[in-house]
Amino acid sequence: MVTSGAGKFRKDLNAGVVGLAVLAALAADDADVYGYELAKRLTAARPGATATGAPFRPSSIYPVLRALCAAGWLSSRVVPSYAGPARRYYRITTTGRETLAAWRETWLETRNFVDELLERKT
Repeated sequence: MVTSGAGKFRKDLNAGVVGLAVLAALAADDADVYGYELAKRLTAARPGATATGAPFRPSSIYPVLRALCAAGWLSSRVVPSYAGPARRYYRITTTGRETLAAWRETWLETRNFVDELLERKT
């Protein structure tokens, strides 16, 4: 049986794109944001997406957040809560903003290259 491999392609593509999306979402708002709220914002950015058509699963942002923190591109702080578990809030750092600018340029170059290839008549 031949499969299109679309699921694997989506997974591989999303592995890098989620980090870019997280940095962009945090850069757009200067406030600290906790993980679940960030996941909701990213999901809401694509209205009408189904669970299978969404670019990522909301739970997949947590390893990305940890990795971005470890790289110094995000800072985080834990805030205790009386109504439930403590929440970890994230904020993009100056280095994160610089990284976002570089990644944005790379993304645009890559996107334009792929778009040109896909639009060619064969």
